[in-house]
Amino acid sequence: MSGPLVAVTGATGFIGSILLKSLIKEGWKVRALTRSPRSDDEFTQWIEGDLDNLSALHSLVEDVSAVVHCAGRVRGSSLEDFVHANVEGTANLVRASIQQSSPPRFLLISSLAARQPELSWYATSKRMAEQLVIDHSPIMPCAVFRPTAVYGPGDKEMSPLFRITRRGILPMVGQPAMRFGLLHVSDLVAAILSWLSTKVPVHGVYELDDGMPGGYDSQSVAAIAQDVWKRPVSCIFLPTPLVALIASINLWSARLLHYSPMLTPGKVRELQHPDWVCDISPLTQALPDWRPCVRLRDALPLAI
Repeated sequence: MSGPLVAVTGATGFIGSILLKSLIKEGWKVRALTRSPRSDDEFTQWIEGDLDNLSALHSLVEDVSAVVHCAGRVRGSSLEDFVHANVEGTANLVRASIQQSSPPRFLLISSLAARQPELSWYATSKRMAEQLVIDHSPIMPCAVFRPTAVYGPGDKEMSPLFRITRRGILPMVGQPAMRFGLLHVSDLVAAILSWLSTKVPVHGVYELDDGMPGGYDSQSVAAIAQDVWKRPVSCIFLPTPLVALIASINLWSARLLHYSPMLTPGKVRELQHPDWVCDISPLTQALPDWRPCVRLRDALPLAI
């Protein structure tokens, strides 16, 4: 494979698959990690393995100019579940990268949840992974992106919520005053491409949302949905004690039946947090050619 070469984890997921297509469109050659066999082509070389497979990780990062680490666990029934995937997996990838004769620049796609690590096991694991990456910045150019809720075509978490608004309902957990950012996947991918293209590697931890001043709240999202769908949309705040009870039952059921739950007490605490709005100015200063272009009003019709 000739041309600039970038290694990508999580390339079969929501964000990673869109990143993969964009990288190829921009002229990059991609080496990507996959759990199941896939056929190579002129643009993409697939490395079969996972973040526990040290041999696969060494093959993944050999002679690449950059690593974009998108893979991560968002469901789990214990802190250990998240630490194994998000922290130990990241450690293995970092170790393979710094063992190269010329360590590549390294970008961790984290989560805004890492800003509040006390809220959930997921948030704790993301903050730990971030710290691990930053600790290696003296020997490898490293950066961390903390996107807020990412949505867009192929998204399986936000799309169901947006789909419900088409029926006139916006279910929420928490208080009406809470504010949050949103980020279209195309803007996140554009930021990654911009980071990859800088001549001098950009270091640091950066938050990303769509730059809406003050973010969104339940009423503003309902108003946008009402305008787009041309029908009344009402906010319904689910009783927090009831949601917390359901989350606790779900967690214990998951442990009993051995599945990975999304709704847990930690996730409920994340949903209740009053401020998930980003300050994107540090990133727009570090990457002068990047600005978010997509707001919810424009993207909602396609987001479902």
